[in-house]
Amino acid sequence: MLHKHNLPLMRTQIRIGIDTGGTFTDFLIYSDGKIHIKKIPSTPKDPSDAILKGVSGYLKKTDSIHIIHGTTVATNSLLERTGGPIVLLTTRGFEDVLFIGRQTRNSLYSLKGEKRTPLLPRSRCIGLNERTSSSGEILVNISEEEIRKAVKKLKTIKAKAVAVSFINSYANAENEKKVHRVFEKAGYPVSRSSDILPEYREYERTVVATVNAYLMPVISQYLSNLGKKLKNVYLRIMQSNEGHISTETAKKEPIRTALSGPAGGVVAAYYVGKTAGYNKMVTFDMGGTSSDVSLIDGKIQRTNENKIGEFPVRLPIIDINTVGAGGGSIAYIDKGGSLRVGPRSSGADPGPACYGKGNLPTVTDANLVLGRLSAEHFLGGHMKIFPERSFDSIKKLGDKINKSVLETASGIIKIANANMSKAIRVISIERGIDVRNFVLFSFGGAGGMHAAEIALGLHIPTVLIPKNAGVLSSLGLLLADSTRDYSKSVLKPAGPLSSDRAIEKEFAKLEEKAITDMHKEGFSRENIKLKRFLDLRYLGQSYEITIPYKKNSNYFNEFNKSHERLYSYSHPGRSVEIVNVRIKADGKTRKIKLKKAIRGKPGPEKSFIKKQNIYYKGIYNASPVYERSLLEPGNKMYGPALIVDYESTTFIPAEYKAEIDAYLNIILSRKEERHGSI
Repeated sequence: MLHKHNLPLMRTQIRIGIDTGGTFTDFLIYSDGKIHIKKIPSTPKDPSDAILKGVSGYLKKTDSIHIIHGTTVATNSLLERTGGPIVLLTTRGFEDVLFIGRQTRNSLYSLKGEKRTPLLPRSRCIGLNERTSSSGEILVNISEEEIRKAVKKLKTIKAKAVAVSFINSYANAENEKKVHRVFEKAGYPVSRSSDILPEYREYERTVVATVNAYLMPVISQYLSNLGKKLKNVYLRIMQSNEGHISTETAKKEPIRTALSGPAGGVVAAYYVGKTAGYNKMVTFDMGGTSSDVSLIDGKIQRTNENKIGEFPVRLPIIDINTVGAGGGSIAYIDKGGSLRVGPRSSGADPGPACYGKGNLPTVTDANLVLGRLSAEHFLGGHMKIFPERSFDSIKKLGDKINKSVLETASGIIKIANANMSKAIRVISIERGIDVRNFVLFSFGGAGGMHAAEIALGLHIPTVLIPKNAGVLSSLGLLLADSTRDYSKSVLKPAGPLSSDRAIEKEFAKLEEKAITDMHKEGFSRENIKLKRFLDLRYLGQSYEITIPYKKNSNYFNEFNKSHERLYSYSHPGRSVEIVNVRIKADGKTRKIKLKKAIRGKPGPEKSFIKKQNIYYKGIYNASPVYERSLLEPGNKMYGPALIVDYESTTFIPAEYKAEIDAYLNIILSRKEERHGSI
């Protein structure tokens, strides 16, 4: 029997995935078995305005709407420092934990100190008289009187949220829970470290609790405002761990929603690529503000070592590397007279010069000047753009370095491609992974214009550009399950001193909590899938490796193999320590089924629109332009050429050929190479 709130498993008339980006807000609407897409400019001052504009027509049609939303509000609030104000409550004597940090530096050999700006001043870090040992013994019970004094102090400071992080609370959270109860009763949102990250390492745990508290007022206000505008709508929020959660959970744990949009893209790439016959992919998501890359090697890769800005966020998320290179990235001349691109972006307002509001040259303007965009087909012809403004802005930039308009535009594209290629190298080649065995899975509004050249430079043999590439992250939101992650530090030697019974007991506690929470999310037990993991390390090491765990399994062998694969060595005879136990809980949802299209003729003649001059490698070519919506499985095209769609454009360089597969994906491969599955 389903719970009354178990809407993800019920048939809703309309399901909508909404991904709010820096430049555009993307909508993918699934209704009556059909997919419809929409793309409108974002409204950075209030992202909910663009959302309401995009769905208002559907709100009038029915009151049975299910929305999953990927948002950048948490990330932007943290990077722009617009959260808070907050207070940190910690164990007396440890008020400086956030300011001491770790002895890690971005520039290891620089003699110049790195300036770091904490989220709150030292005066807002309040020490309370309590103490818990590392074994979990309460040495000093916190008094109710001291907690009440702290409440009075917060009223004077006018804080909007509270972070609580006591030393060793991961081993026993009783003192933190006492503080939580009193402050919650007083009306303050509370971020408790033992709840959101019950693991050892006091700095990382305190950072997560503090960042979460800092985001609470912003996300709570945003979601409450959005909820008022979207009345009678079942709304869920995408997380960065490949799953979505309820709005109530997102208000309590907003830190889990950072990077939620890019996470949706990776989920979609996994499902679409798997359906098309690929299981080894480098995902490349290029939007208006940034590009996000990730690796899929049979499964979506996750990591616990993350940073948002300068803050280490030790929570499980999809392993995504982001670089400030998008269609709106601004090109400029630096102090040394060199051409640079990004990370500053023109955003949605004023946007690239061709949007008609600003005059800053961007990557989009460079593509337009080179003929890699079709002016009359931009956003399906629904958005007027001004090519002459692109030409003027890039000419002014070129005059500063004595280069022609075409040379400058080509330089902008090369630099942007180099920045994005570097991001791909970080997650693949620098980790010993041979990308020649992978497919470059390209999406995002701007991805198709750059993917082939990036693949060429990295020797990736095949590029896949999916149907609805410009709004693929929105599709991923509708393909995602509801996911929650749980962990607990145990710090026990593995082997004879740590029996399976002890490990099973720890897992059982986490699983009980996971099932309770997933019930609250609206999932019945038969629709909840639990996966177990262990964080292991050799005794004496500082960092650990996460591996899957099954009862009575030989996790020693799996750990040694993983260590060998990651670091090129292992010590099978050395003692191993169990650091953390982990649970991943998935609430299974109904998925959109991708359907095969009817195979057409090899020639794409009926989709031909016109010929357009494309500038590539110093040569102008009168090249064909095709309408993607009219292409059929089996159609083949040869570069140089353009394929235009409502929400994206694909550039086929002279070295490449394109073929449409059974699911209407564009498969790009070198002309002299025969395409095959990987």
